[in-house]
Amino acid sequence: MEFSFKNFLNLIRWKNLAIIAITQLLIKYALLEPFGVNTALNELGISLLILATLCIAAAGNIINDIYDVDIDFINKPNKLIVGRSISEKTAYNLFIALNIIGVGVGFYLSRAIGKSGFFSIFVVVSALLYIYTIYLKGIVLVGNIVISILVASSILIVGLFELTPNLTPLNRDIQLTFFKILINYALFAFGINLLREIVKDIEDVDGDYKSGINTLAIAIGRERTKNVVLVLNNIPIVTLIFYVVSEFYKHQIALIYFLGFVIAPLIYNSIKLINAKTKQDFHHIASIYKLVMAFGMLSLLLYKFVILK
Repeated sequence: MEFSFKNFLNLIRWKNLAIIAITQLLIKYALLEPFGVNTALNELGISLLILATLCIAAAGNIINDIYDVDIDFINKPNKLIVGRSISEKTAYNLFIALNIIGVGVGFYLSRAIGKSGFFSIFVVVSALLYIYTIYLKGIVLVGNIVISILVASSILIVGLFELTPNLTPLNRDIQLTFFKILINYALFAFGINLLREIVKDIEDVDGDYKSGINTLAIAIGRERTKNVVLVLNNIPIVTLIFYVVSEFYKHQIALIYFLGFVIAPLIYNSIKLINAKTKQDFHHIASIYKLVMAFGMLSLLLYKFVILK
């Protein structure tokens, strides 16, 4: 079994990791830096934070694939990597190595900014990804919620490392203002990822059922789960319309961007959900949610090019 870098990239889901890295970079250089916010990380610091985040996320993806070999053999046999392109032993060694690097870098960075306690965040996230794979994933909605919280945490962690170390009575208001913006983005990421996770469970219902995983799609059926997603999908639509109108009503570019690239695709998914029947239908809807997530994060650029004008 020959190891290749391409198979490694597919194993760690490099596209998802790229979204995380770009988002964290945008938070620093498109949101915080242009406004002169008092940040704690220099170029090396943000690079180390991204490295730690990506290593732990990659390790989580690997352990998930190791435990999901039988499920993936049914759900996506053409994309099976562990046991076919990369041996289980190699995958497990990569899992351990990436966790050590991620937690180790997190420990160094936490001490470097004078917040040693932040080290525990990396340990908890690493542990949760493991517990999610071996236990929580099989509990209705719990696994979906946990993984969505962890996705949201990749946004909040930048705020913790950048804003809190330099918090003073004089800059408290502006620091908290930008942290609230990050909370809004984290809530957006949580909501969209949760919808995507549930849709993916509908898509993968056959393999999950044969493997004894009790997802929402198995517990209440595909059709009822689809209706749940249809209802939940309205929450970000309504929330985003209210947010965009109240925050960006004077900025036409931002308004058009959110309506065209974030809200419109969510409305499109509502329409597609009504008639979705096949595995391909739900795969398409899940892919649209990933695009919505990406475009939502890219909207961080608007704060620099629109709000400052």
